[in-house]
Amino acid sequence: GANARRFLLDSLWDLDGNLRKMGSRLLVAWGCPQEVFPRLFHAWRTTRLTFEVDTEPSARRRDAAVAELAAQHGVEVIQEVSHTLYDTQRVLALNDGKAPLTYKHLQKLLVSLGPPEKPVPALTQEHLQGCHTLCQLSHDTNYDVPTLEELGQDPNEVGPHLYPGGETAALARLDTLMEKTTWVCSFKKPETEPTSLIPSTTVLSPHLKFGCLSVRTFWWRLDEIYQGVRWLFWGGGEKPPVSLHGQLLWREFFYMAGAGIPNFDRMVGNPICLQVNWDDNPQHLHAWREGRTGYPFIDSIMTQLRTEGWIHHLARHAVACFLTRGDLWISWEEGLKVFEELLLDADWSLNAGNWLWLSGSAFFHRYFHVYSPVAFGKKTDQDGAYIRKYLPILKDFPAEYIYEPWKAPRAVQERAGCLVGTHYPQPIVEHGVVRERNMGRMK
Repeated sequence: GANARRFLLDSLWDLDGNLRKMGSRLLVAWGCPQEVFPRLFHAWRTTRLTFEVDTEPSARRRDAAVAELAAQHGVEVIQEVSHTLYDTQRVLALNDGKAPLTYKHLQKLLVSLGPPEKPVPALTQEHLQGCHTLCQLSHDTNYDVPTLEELGQDPNEVGPHLYPGGETAALARLDTLMEKTTWVCSFKKPETEPTSLIPSTTVLSPHLKFGCLSVRTFWWRLDEIYQGVRWLFWGGGEKPPVSLHGQLLWREFFYMAGAGIPNFDRMVGNPICLQVNWDDNPQHLHAWREGRTGYPFIDSIMTQLRTEGWIHHLARHAVACFLTRGDLWISWEEGLKVFEELLLDADWSLNAGNWLWLSGSAFFHRYFHVYSPVAFGKKTDQDGAYIRKYLPILKDFPAEYIYEPWKAPRAVQERAGCLVGTHYPQPIVEHGVVRERNMGRMK
């Protein structure tokens, strides 16, 4: 989507700017790797190609093809594990080549490996002494960072620029968060608020996804704080899986699953996925995507997602449950595609893993635990401030009707300037009815 592409371009511009400060540049090459690399190997007289190990199946196939191509041209290939805390293949090998299917199992495997490696020092100008950048004169013509239009995106589709990309922004955000020692040590992910108008979590996930922030840097910055406050917080604060360290281990968990489970992003051929006869309902899917379900809490979340590219993890839980086992009985694969398009932090392994979990298809089997599209939001936002922000058409409804505007008397709707069924849709399903039906289908 446009917001994610903008984040990527922000990140590339920031990288180019930081390299310029050291007398270098970022060169951006476009095209099919099998076509681009031979040309660059020849033009630049390349002797070494270095890149990060990727765990996704399609990326591994791509990288294997590139490595073979490099070998044919006499180019040495160096691949480094840097996107995860641990080498996923090494962890899988400890478990006979299989992905651990529980968080506790992963923790047991990691004990034998010890703590994650510490990050390498940041690049400095001294590191680049004796190096020279190719294509100085033709850079802006041939190797400049592309525009949104060149990537096929309409600039008018981007939302407010709330989360700029790039290492500079990532480290600044990390520094600000690390100053909040008490917050860091007492952080419990399940107790953060999905309806907070200011994010109640770190919003560092897009930076981790795009490589703007090293996950090892994040881990060890947290460790410094945990170690420094043992006298104040018994044992250094909250522990995994709910702590911030715990969130990074959840990230590892889903990377292991994505690397070790065939067809992880689909139902058919996925050995851990419950085979469900989901409904095919394009109208309901469209209403969910566009925030037109008639349930203001759900529609507010989807509006925030479309406009800003980020939503709280519990908000993701609510809309994922609503689409799948909770209400609409539509395949989690359809939700995965929408999140892949709209989220700034859409990450193949994490996206697939969480949709499997929230749909009750794998990992999580308490399928009867359903998020109410009415009651859940009220827990942290009785007045409906979140709804009023993202669905301004409903902003003048009194609090008693803001989550269920269809129950408001017509006079109340008229005073609010919004007639349900005309200006805002009626609920597309009756939650209580479909919930019971779906629970029977899950058994």
